[in-house]
Amino acid sequence: MLLIFDLDGTLLNTLDDLAAAANYALSAAGFAPRTTAECCQFVGSGVTKLLERALPDGHKTPENIARLKTSFLAYYDAHLTDFTHPYTGIKDVLAALQARGIQLAVASNKYQRATSYLITHFFPQISFVSVLGQREGVPVKPHPHMVHAILAAANETPAHTLYVGDSDVDMQTAQNAGIKACGVTWGFRSRGVLAAYQPAYLIDDPRDMLHLVVKPHL
Repeated sequence: MLLIFDLDGTLLNTLDDLAAAANYALSAAGFAPRTTAECCQFVGSGVTKLLERALPDGHKTPENIARLKTSFLAYYDAHLTDFTHPYTGIKDVLAALQARGIQLAVASNKYQRATSYLITHFFPQISFVSVLGQREGVPVKPHPHMVHAILAAANETPAHTLYVGDSDVDMQTAQNAGIKACGVTWGFRSRGVLAAYQPAYLIDDPRDMLHLVVKPHL
């Protein structure tokens, strides 16, 4: 059995560091900063889309996005863990799932370098079968490419896989990949947004995952 996790808003609360990096890039280019609440609505589809959404109307040009992206990446790479932290209970839940023999993986729209670093930094005791982030030339979620690659790496079937995420993008990803979804309400989107996609499960506490997962069936 396989559980595939989103990263930002699901395993880690990365919002403050993402907002700080976005505002650093905006300020460096002469644009007004955004609130953390605004940035919360901008995240979920990768850095390029985050910066496009953060730019004011009339300035969302490829040139401005590219300029902001250079500043964003330089800042974010140096401040990945300033405020970022696992959600309460996540470490224990991952350890318990691993102890049950459940395969674990990560599928994130965060760029690969940062995704890999954060997983290694915060979850060194967890042996993920695959950790995939955004890579050049590879479609991001909700395209199912990432999920299909993880299924192949894990040698697992969609029927025995559960996708866990906090956003509409995650729910769409699970639907596009033909696997069951578990929406989590502690992340960056509301219960209502998640419920609209009718996920198989909708949970409010990471420990609830332990009641959903029983080998070999979901």
